Amino acid sequence: MPLLDYLASHALAFVLLAGLLGLIVGSFLNVVIHRLPRMMEREWQQQALELLEPNKTHPAADTYNLLLPHSHCPHCKTEIKAWQNLPVISYLLLRGRCGQCKAPISPRYPLVEILTAALSMVVAWHYGFGWAAGGMLLLTWGLISLSMIDADTQLLPDDLVLPLLWMGLIANSAGLYTDLNTALWGAIAGYLSLWSVYWLFKLITGKEGMGYGDFKLLAMLGAWGGWQILPLTILLSSLVGAILGIIILKTRGAANSTPLPFGPYLAIAGWIALIWGETITSQYLQFAGF
Repeated sequence: MPLLDYLASHALAFVLLAGLLGLIVGSFLNVVIHRLPRMMEREWQQQALELLEPNKTHPAADTYNLLLPHSHCPHCKTEIKAWQNLPVISYLLLRGRCGQCKAPISPRYPLVEILTAALSMVVAWHYGFGWAAGGMLLLTWGLISLSMIDADTQLLPDDLVLPLLWMGLIANSAGLYTDLNTALWGAIAGYLSLWSVYWLFKLITGKEGMGYGDFKLLAMLGAWGGWQILPLTILLSSLVGAILGIIILKTRGAANSTPLPFGPYLAIAGWIALIWGETITSQYLQFAGF
């Protein structure tokens, strides 16, 4: 195909195309980030009703998924027109306000779109045109969604984590990022490492230090990059989490016991370790004189 050949031979064109695709996907990720936790909550409520009142017929819930109802202003409920839903551009044209009621629109929406585009371009530049870039783009988009959902709700939905875990194992069955044996043990070691820390902390303090979603997230990262990326991922996530956690607590004026999501730090650290892990590790060993 001429287009595929062109993208394979022109790195800049592929990077720009990945950035444009990232903007479009980022707009959809905003929907996922907003709606998926609410979809889960509605499902839990429906299941609770069926358990508590098994003999009673409950009315079907209104349709609510990633496609329906159509996007609308949360204030005036006016449906958003197609031209008002263009990534970043619509936000600028509307000056950050609803076109109908002029209520402010959160700047997080264009920021997620810009972040998705920027990280997509980094992936395209690093891997070049091919299957490796395609797989890493999917993982990057998934990590953005998981990070934002965890930051909002302290949930890491299995609906995102588990498919991505299987995708990592499938990709590495073809040796895309590492061999399958290394990927399999990466998933196992990723889960068991945080699971062990969780139970050790709980036995010592009687409190839960993290959620099971964090175990699955690290297992998923291990499935993509193998067990070799896990030490760097844990080290970086702990370092970033400690620094940003202190800043967040001080900014909010919250107590040190206030729970903070660990998923975003794992996602950031894992993404860095997957792309630049070998370079960082070799540079450190060289600096340390090994």
